[in-house]
Amino acid sequence: MNIQPALKSQYHAALNTLREAIDKCPAAMWNDPADGFTAVWRVAYHTLFFTHFYLSADEKSFKPWERARPEAQYLGPLFWENNRLPKSCEPYTPPEIMEYWNFCDRLIDSAVDALNLDSPQSGFPWYKMSKLEHQILNIRHIQNHAAALATRLRRGAGANVGWVAKG
Repeated sequence: MNIQPALKSQYHAALNTLREAIDKCPAAMWNDPADGFTAVWRVAYHTLFFTHFYLSADEKSFKPWERARPEAQYLGPLFWENNRLPKSCEPYTPPEIMEYWNFCDRLIDSAVDALNLDSPQSGFPWYKMSKLEHQILNIRHIQNHAAALATRLRRGAGANVGWVAKG
């Protein structure tokens, strides 16, 4: 069975749900930290960063996006000195996040085709699972954050983010 088409479709569907949340986010909510350090832009960037990262064969083969900012991918203070956002971590604008979204969406098909989905190892030592299961986990990660943003937008702006079943 060739699973690549299904993985590609679900990656695109999950990213399309995230895109809709980004598109529907009012300017007043974009930088609002809501419940701590998780402004909408941070959740969107975090989601895209790890989508991109885990579409790589392994940590060593990952090539960061040209506009990546150090430590912007982290959502919590665990990695930050004195629980403060790094000064180098200025908020991304909606157009910048959409640029990264487009980059990730264009990457999916070729990246999935290049992965060895039969590998018993994810390529990332902190994930003890097969490459295939790791890709499913990555899709679930996108959808988890897209759903969280959709809930925030529904509650905070009355915006409805639809469900995308297939990419």
